[in-house]
Amino acid sequence: MDNNSILNSIKKLLGLTEDYTHFDTDIVIHINSIFATLNQLGVGPENGFVIRGVEDKWTDFLSDERTLESVKSYIYLRVRQMFDPPTVSAVLESMKEMASEYEYRLMVAADFIKSKKESEGDG
Repeated sequence: MDNNSILNSIKKLLGLTEDYTHFDTDIVIHINSIFATLNQLGVGPENGFVIRGVEDKWTDFLSDERTLESVKSYIYLRVRQMFDPPTVSAVLESMKEMASEYEYRLMVAADFIKSKKESEGDG
């Protein structure tokens, strides 16, 4: 398995195999919606990010920013809520709370990265 492929890693977390491509378009659309949300939160490349398929890699989005690794879990949680929401409301609420926590932490990490880059540019 290509662990660096954004689409394939999200599919794995959803319980789908790489070779099962029936829902790839749906999943790509959801992932791109979440990348748009992340962009509005200040996470990721300034001009946004989209994927087209399995060839798009986490390293394309994250570069070398290890502080943003939780973006993978965040995207999974949000895709799961859109693509295959849990039928038990308590589980769904827990997923929403976890996603909100990730949003906050990712925003803080992105602000820190931006501040660090700005201060390095001023020196």
